[in-house]
Amino acid sequence: MRIAVFGVGGAGGHFGARLARAGQDLVFVARGAHLSAIREHGLVVETPDGEIRIRPDAATDDPAQAGEVDVVLLGVKSWQVEEAARAMHPMLRSDTVVVPLQNGVEAAGQLAAILGAPKVLGGLCATFSFLTAPGRIRSIGQVHTVAFGELDRRVSERVERLARVVEAAGIRATVPPDIHVALWQKFLFVVPFGGVGAVAGQPIGVLRSRPETREMLLDGMREIREVGQARGVSLPEGSVDEAMDFLDSLDPNGTSSLQRDIGEGKPSELEAWNGAVVRLGRAAGVPTPVHAAIYARLLPLER
Repeated sequence: MRIAVFGVGGAGGHFGARLARAGQDLVFVARGAHLSAIREHGLVVETPDGEIRIRPDAATDDPAQAGEVDVVLLGVKSWQVEEAARAMHPMLRSDTVVVPLQNGVEAAGQLAAILGAPKVLGGLCATFSFLTAPGRIRSIGQVHTVAFGELDRRVSERVERLARVVEAAGIRATVPPDIHVALWQKFLFVVPFGGVGAVAGQPIGVLRSRPETREMLLDGMREIREVGQARGVSLPEGSVDEAMDFLDSLDPNGTSSLQRDIGEGKPSELEAWNGAVVRLGRAAGVPTPVHAAIYARLLPLER
């Protein structure tokens, strides 16, 4: 299978490296010093089990030079999704499928509006992976998974085939019965984690152990559950408890990409995370005071 990783950040680089090591034909679409390092030395992913070193079959900053692919794993930041969708047209055949890996609940809809819904799956991933230097990514913990599914919730051969390829690379792949529920379930835990972590400036081990920040995490999750349900997403009643159990299981040193980006003075996904909760909640008539406070606190830093 020929797979393009469009946006070789922590998530895209981690999963792309594992797929390349498993023998899949990988092309990386990256840029700048990161691209130069990948071309010259390959990509190195540091994991608790040792390093993964790969040289992709191709690496470019021009999608027109990448050639056509079977699958695009989209690893860009949320504010880059629409730009990436317009740029990837030369890579797409009639049967190419695009899988967004962004945190949030809007990327698949943005892609479908530009590329057409038949080309897009709903997708999400879980990994603590981040760039440490050009051509180098560090992954911590043991949670590295992907999930994807058809937007119309049907079972399809292309989804099952992709799941087999991903599993063969040693990556846990899930095909949920309803990808929209899965997207909102991740949204429910990652957005409070990111927002509270960015405000407090502490990793998850501290956030979950302090009663004050733990309650903020739980209240933020409850707000997202109410917004999702108001928008017709059938989130189970136990979603908040399950999300908190998951956060309790994570490496205590873990931080979200939102927290890292804001802490480093980089553009963050605040608008697609806490900002989206406020915006979608307002449209659905659901109050979201925790996310509104987080958003107001972080927006000046984002600006």
